[in-house]
Amino acid sequence: ELPPSEFMQVADSTWLVLNVVSNGREPPGCQATGVTKIARSVIAPLAEHHVSVLMLSTYQTDFILVRERDLPVVIHTLAGEFDIYKEESGECVPVTCDDVSNGFLKPKPPASPTLHPVQSPQTRFCVLTVAPDTLPAIATMLIDVLFYSHSPPWDAAASSQDLDSITFFSFSLIEGYISIVMDAETQKRFPSDLLLTSSTGELWRMVRIGGQPLGFDECGIVAQIAEPLAAADISAYYISTFNFDHALVPEEGIAEVIQLLQQRQESGR
Repeated sequence: ELPPSEFMQVADSTWLVLNVVSNGREPPGCQATGVTKIARSVIAPLAEHHVSVLMLSTYQTDFILVRERDLPVVIHTLAGEFDIYKEESGECVPVTCDDVSNGFLKPKPPASPTLHPVQSPQTRFCVLTVAPDTLPAIATMLIDVLFYSHSPPWDAAASSQDLDSITFFSFSLIEGYISIVMDAETQKRFPSDLLLTSSTGELWRMVRIGGQPLGFDECGIVAQIAEPLAAADISAYYISTFNFDHALVPEEGIAEVIQLLQQRQESGR
C-alpha cells in the first residue's frame, strides 16, 4: 500500500518467516534466549547450503527470515532434524520434502565465508516489551525517538572502528506482541511502569558486524557470531538489517564475547 518513492528502496526478494519452537509449541510469556539455542541446528546448516538469512530476535521469541525462492533448499536442509509446518487458514499443516521438491537445486560446494569486522560500542541497551493496551500512553514518545531525536549518523566518525557509542532503536509489532530495544539513557525518558523487562532487569552490550553495507546475498554472517557464542553457551539477541547485523549479549559477558570473536577472526586469516 506504500506509494512508490525515490526515498524508499525495496529488496527484490520476498521473505518467509521461520519460527523455531520446542516440542511443537511455545511457552507463553517466555523471553527468548536468542540465536544461541538454534545456531547449530538451523543457522549453521543453512549457511553451509548457501541460504542467506535475516535474524529478528524479539522479547518473546526469535524469527529466521529466508527468501521464498530458497524454500526448497531450506526444507531439504532442515527436514532431517525438525518437523516442519506451514500455516494454512490458521492451521498448522505438515510440510514434506516432496511438497517443495520441484526445482530443488543441490547446494554448491562450500566457499570460505567472509569474516566481517566486529565493533563493540560502549552503549548499554535494554530489551523491553509493553502491553498493547498501554501503547497509546507512550506513542508520542515513541514517534519522537524513532523519527526526531537523532539525526542519521552519516558523518565519517559513525563508521569508525572505535565507536564509543551507537544510536540504535528497534520496535517490532508481531501478532500483537510488542518488542523494543533501546539504550539505557533513552529508556529513562519513558514511564518506568509501562515498559516491562526481564525479572533480572539486565542490561545488554552490542556487537555490531560489518564495515560496509552487508546486503542480503551473502551467507554465513549470522553464523559468524552465533556459532562461537553457541559453543560457549552464551545467549544472544540478534537483529539483522541491510547495513549491519547486531548481536546483543548480557553486559557481564561482553569481554568473553569479544575475546571469542577476536580468536575466530585470527583463526580465519
